[in-house]
Amino acid sequence: MRRKTIIYFIPLVLVACASGDYYDPLKDYEAVDAVAIMDAPTPSGVQPENQALVARGEYLVELLGCGACHTDGALIGKPDLSLSLAGSTIGIAYTNPLQNENPGIVYAPNLTPDRDTGLGRWSEQEIMDAVRAGTGRHGPRRILVMPWQGYAKISDEDAWAIVGYLRSLEPVEHQVPADVPVGSRARAPYVHFGVYRSRDF
Repeated sequence: MRRKTIIYFIPLVLVACASGDYYDPLKDYEAVDAVAIMDAPTPSGVQPENQALVARGEYLVELLGCGACHTDGALIGKPDLSLSLAGSTIGIAYTNPLQNENPGIVYAPNLTPDRDTGLGRWSEQEIMDAVRAGTGRHGPRRILVMPWQGYAKISDEDAWAIVGYLRSLEPVEHQVPADVPVGSRARAPYVHFGVYRSRDF
């Protein structure tokens, strides 16, 4: 009986540039421990009639682990709590590290209501669509690495609670790097996530 092999790639962070003709995908990486669950930042200025809704949204944002990707430094185990939910300058590669020396990379955006660098110009429906369907603000293209499949069946009430909570946060001005297309070299650090299976079976 042939044995099935599954290789688990833990988060890896880029530390150097590959050199030479042969590319060893593990040579330029080191293992890191990401922070999975974090306390959500405290909302501010919530009207009494909205307190229950916002509290529910805060609970859901913590439960869904939004801060693990959307807080700077959390992906490498060093979260900057002054930038909680304000986006990450450490990206997430979404292509196979064994095939792409320069992978495609997404930088988790700022979820605070800052008008220039966050969700301040997004409508409530656009935020709900991003959470439940993984779509961006400008069209139906899925947001790569956003785990929307796990959130697709969130009820309308819970989706509105998340929106209400995010709207209640203090705006934090924090611009994250632009996403990097496959084949282009990143100018900011990133991690790899993924599970790969042997093709032999």
